[in-house]
Amino acid sequence: MTTFTHSTKPVRESEIKRAWHLVDANGQVLGRLTPGIAKFLQGKHKTNYVPYIDSGDHVIVINAAKVRLTGRKDQAKEYTRYSGYPGGLKKVSFERMLAEKPTEIIKHAVSGMLPKNKLRDQRLARLYIFADEKHPYGDKIKG
Repeated sequence: MTTFTHSTKPVRESEIKRAWHLVDANGQVLGRLTPGIAKFLQGKHKTNYVPYIDSGDHVIVINAAKVRLTGRKDQAKEYTRYSGYPGGLKKVSFERMLAEKPTEIIKHAVSGMLPKNKLRDQRLARLYIFADEKHPYGDKIKG
């Protein structure tokens, strides 16, 4: 009978290695794309993942203007904001948002996938979204 006496060491902030991932949203369905991005931002793909430490990676999303929805959601989906004042409800359709601010569509979806805690803003700060293929982080991506 063998007994295992090794234990797992906790991860330190100085030991965290942050990689860079490039995600192409061209023709991708929004609901299928965002869980993978959220997984990279949280660091859930790493073996030393713990929920209370932000060990996630940087994610670059290109071609955000070419993301799509299934069914008739592209005509029915609306993004709402409320200022808190009477008459302060603003509604923007998906089609208008795609035309004016395509990067906000992916940011909003990924933000909804992340846990609602104090690490959320740090994780979203490592998300870089671009409407087309051009981005300034070409030197960060390996391969």
